[in-house]
Amino acid sequence: MKNLIIIIVSLLFTVAASGQKYITKTGYIRFFSEAPLEKIEAHNRTVNAALDATTGDFVFRVLIKSFTFEKALMQDHFNENYLESDKYPNATFLGKVTNIGEVKSTRDGEYPVMVDGKLTIHGVTKSITVKGIFTVSKNSLLANAKFTVYLPDYKIDIPGAVVNNISKNIEITVEATLNKADF
Repeated sequence: MKNLIIIIVSLLFTVAASGQKYITKTGYIRFFSEAPLEKIEAHNRTVNAALDATTGDFVFRVLIKSFTFEKALMQDHFNENYLESDKYPNATFLGKVTNIGEVKSTRDGEYPVMVDGKLTIHGVTKSITVKGIFTVSKNSLLANAKFTVYLPDYKIDIPGAVVNNISKNIEITVEATLNKADF
């Protein structure tokens, strides 16, 4: 785990030290689960992200305990039983915007993007490809994406007693306003 944190910090600094760079510490991730008996929703507004607009390198780091729920008991179960946030404190994404050449970071506008990379949740890393939108405006870039995570892929077990309360498919929404970094 310590090695993963060192790699992420190194990537954030590498991205920040090269090319046109954008960073944030206030990105937003929402996850939503709708099952027959219950809807579960959580929000995290302290997501770290960095983008090198020249190479397309894109990284995210999410502190699991920073997700907030409407019900405190849901938050406790999420951290203790499902994501085991003491053992796996972060989720990360290390990837690349594959069509970064089509994004004009000096021209305001909306640009569709494809992002390929490795998503690590609950200690399990999987390759993913996500469609998104970059909106360029002055010295910032708004990144938006929505995708689905299948819990068994990340070895997140749902006990039989609550199997009708939690969907195995979780909808993830990402919104991050990355500001041009001055280094």
